[in-house]
Amino acid sequence: MLAGIGVIGFTYYSTNVVLPDQIKLPLATTIYASDNKTQIAKVGEQNRTFVSIKDIPEWMRNAVAAAEDRNFYQHSGVDYKGIARAAWNNLTGGDKQGASTITQQYARNAYKNLKDDSYGRKVKEAIVASKLNDQFTKDQIMEHYLNTIYFGRNAYGIEAAAQAYFGKPVSKIDVAEAAVLAALIKQPEPSSTHQGYDPAVNPTAARERWNYVIGAMVEEGWLDSPNHPARPTAYPEKTLKTPKESRAGQKFGVNNPIGNVINYLVPEMREKKLCTDNEAEATDRKPLCATMLREGGYRIRTTIDPKVQNAIIKATQRSTKGSELDGARKNIMAAAVSIDPRNGRVLGYYGGDDGTGTDYAGKNTDSAGNVTGGHSPGSSFKIYTLAAAIEAGKSIDSRWKGRAFTPDGVKYKVSNAGTDNPSCGDSCTLRESTLKSLNVPFYHVSEDIGPDKIVDMAKKAGVTMMWRTDTNPPKGHDLTKAKASDLAPDPFYHVVSYGQYPITVLDHANGIATFANKGVYNKAHFLLSAEKQNKDTGKWEKLGGEQLKPDPRINPDVVADVNDVLKDYPGRINHRLDDGREAAAKTGTWELRDGSPHNGDAWTIGYTPQLATAVWVGNKGKREAIKLNNGKDITGSSMPGEIWERIMDGALKGADRITFPPAANIGDPNSGNGTPPPAPEPQGPNCDILGGLFCPDQNNNGGGNNGGGNNGGGNNGGGNNGGDDNDGPGADTNQLPTGPGQRNQGGGAGGGLLPTPTAPRIRE
Repeated sequence: MLAGIGVIGFTYYSTNVVLPDQIKLPLATTIYASDNKTQIAKVGEQNRTFVSIKDIPEWMRNAVAAAEDRNFYQHSGVDYKGIARAAWNNLTGGDKQGASTITQQYARNAYKNLKDDSYGRKVKEAIVASKLNDQFTKDQIMEHYLNTIYFGRNAYGIEAAAQAYFGKPVSKIDVAEAAVLAALIKQPEPSSTHQGYDPAVNPTAARERWNYVIGAMVEEGWLDSPNHPARPTAYPEKTLKTPKESRAGQKFGVNNPIGNVINYLVPEMREKKLCTDNEAEATDRKPLCATMLREGGYRIRTTIDPKVQNAIIKATQRSTKGSELDGARKNIMAAAVSIDPRNGRVLGYYGGDDGTGTDYAGKNTDSAGNVTGGHSPGSSFKIYTLAAAIEAGKSIDSRWKGRAFTPDGVKYKVSNAGTDNPSCGDSCTLRESTLKSLNVPFYHVSEDIGPDKIVDMAKKAGVTMMWRTDTNPPKGHDLTKAKASDLAPDPFYHVVSYGQYPITVLDHANGIATFANKGVYNKAHFLLSAEKQNKDTGKWEKLGGEQLKPDPRINPDVVADVNDVLKDYPGRINHRLDDGREAAAKTGTWELRDGSPHNGDAWTIGYTPQLATAVWVGNKGKREAIKLNNGKDITGSSMPGEIWERIMDGALKGADRITFPPAANIGDPNSGNGTPPPAPEPQGPNCDILGGLFCPDQNNNGGGNNGGGNNGGGNNGGGNNGGDDNDGPGADTNQLPTGPGQRNQGGGAGGGLLPTPTAPRIRE
């Protein structure tokens, strides 16, 4: 006995008790939408949010004491009477009891070296508890305890528990709800011998335990006594959440659709110097970037708009019932990004269902360190070519050759999707060439102004990376770190004019947002603000946040002419927005591989002054032909167009209808290499004498009445097979024979076999 006392005394005075405020408990970082209310994710090692004792109602503290340690406010950290009672109960064959006080439980949960089940541990636990009781008030110990313990449903600490079981902060918890949470502590999850006290798992035992807690509170005078609440009359079934409804029941971390958004936050915080990669510089307010989200304790407000994000998910996610991919072929994948052009905020983002996997909307890094992630944009890239041409002095009314030809020094001829000889022949205006998505005129534009001007325009708009396709894997080039003149025509050849070289969905959305914003670039970003919680006060302290730097990059007159052309495009592909809302758009597809009549990538991009959205549809995994369930090839105007229209309508519902400025009509209309338009045939004054019998046929006008509508190029000009209008609905029924320069599908990505100065453009 004396020896035991000696050991205890020595241990007491030799044990170095770390103060609770020095113990770094894993905290969760909560990610919010732009409204700063909608919680979109939690990340970290544990789902825990620190809460100050002043924000924990007194009845919540008393309920916990009633459940776990009735004498908490009287004993010195160790309940010796309780120990004796438990020992006697164990010796006489009763239920095994541990007699651990709240202070002892806190010590056990907070200190890693108190986890084993031994008498030595129990002695040390009692000593630590006693010393804690000497140094801290009961309220301080209760605060640390309630922020430490586990409540089930992946909820650590009382704040996370209140959210998990009742969907509200602990400060709003009433007496009945407090008793439910307190009842959980004894055993929150099932074991091999007991189902635990989660009401959703073991409702009968949970109610029994709740009654025990309420009864103990009454016995201790914490209910039904002066200055205390009344005893609750009913179990709080109506406010209790199921695990499925519980916020803490979400997958914890980045392995969910919003995970790809979270992956952008740390790089942005690094860029804004809110964290550091230098361990010597790390402080509580400026932590290490590599560990900040994992160690937690942050509240981050993102740019994500719940309305826009919901519209994207409903239209794009395969697992969402009624989406465009619901029931689609297994190889089909979609990605979409929506940006507010006025500030660069990413309002909605979908790049896949798992932030730990491939992000189909952004950049990825493979196991060898290669940056991957782009998709060939096809004719949707012509927005940059058109702008570069106008900037170089070419009017949208300038005329260009449109017939297929074989350029000097290349193997294959340049053609248009579905036809070598478009209705406009060698007199195609830039406007007509854009709306019919002809490739040949744009190739001639690139030869005229230089492909570097096109690359530079894409760079100014917001495209940060392009991939060359003659290497395996495709090699990415950072446009922000290189001059366009050093990248074109090698490796980016004239086929850049109609979208051979892959870019990301995020970059494309950022690029078109610049056109929606009159040529003023705002960098796409996800972070609005970041806060760190002060553990001493419980208050949130702002670390930093959004830093807008609007940059006028493109002549607004150039943008006005581009928009004047593209605002006619939604009508051409039968994807007009609701309520007559004006929008500019462009589609694009890219072939599966050289010589294939099928597509591997399909896009629709488009914008209003308030919202820019880019949609890509392609392959998930192995590159195969992308087809609808009816066997038809997916083109830009089909599945991507449907997704784009749904997103824009859903996101803009109720928003003001804003129109684009009128065309500036700059540039030289005589600057192209095409032939002048043929003179109109003279018509005699008596043409209609016989009812127009001998008048020229006004319907078979070579350009088509629908100009991209259901006859896809007109009644004669391109036939009923899609003709010139690569992305019109008629393109899907094209039955032209395949061969050099022709495709039987007619996607807007450029169609047919396209020239390459080196290797074939196969992107596996």
